[in-house]
Amino acid sequence: MRKQIIDQASTATHTGIDLEHLAQIQITSEAEAHPIEQAFTSNKEEGWRAAQPGEQIIRIMFDTPQKIQRVHLLFREEEKERSQEFLLRWKPESDASYREIVRQQYNFSPPQTIEESEEYTVNLDAVSALELTINPDINGRGAYASLAQLQLS
Repeated sequence: MRKQIIDQASTATHTGIDLEHLAQIQITSEAEAHPIEQAFTSNKEEGWRAAQPGEQIIRIMFDTPQKIQRVHLLFREEEKERSQEFLLRWKPESDASYREIVRQQYNFSPPQTIEESEEYTVNLDAVSALELTINPDINGRGAYASLAQLQLS
């Protein structure tokens, strides 16, 4: 019998969609210390953060259409109590309009509730774009949107 121990973190990287080489990322803003690239790593402590308060959009434009079977989102808020809403949509290659995958609200109440982790199993063929809209505070209190992780496979 042949056996090999593999690192789970490297396995996740290899099975996911390589956004750096397969897509262009469009964002409405980003804080200099928290660029969008940090949300695509396995380090959930860094992540992306908007440079200005209010609703933000992260759009992934694929160079060639992709098949997506899993979407993982992780949001973190360690400082401010707030109610966040996000909308995840996709655009098929054959259509000019976006289709909703999920719209969800979540309440952060630090220090007890600081993380929202979402895992969606989907069956999306020929995806030309994926769009995440984040309203960081549905009560309009000027919160900054952030995203700790976004992983696709």
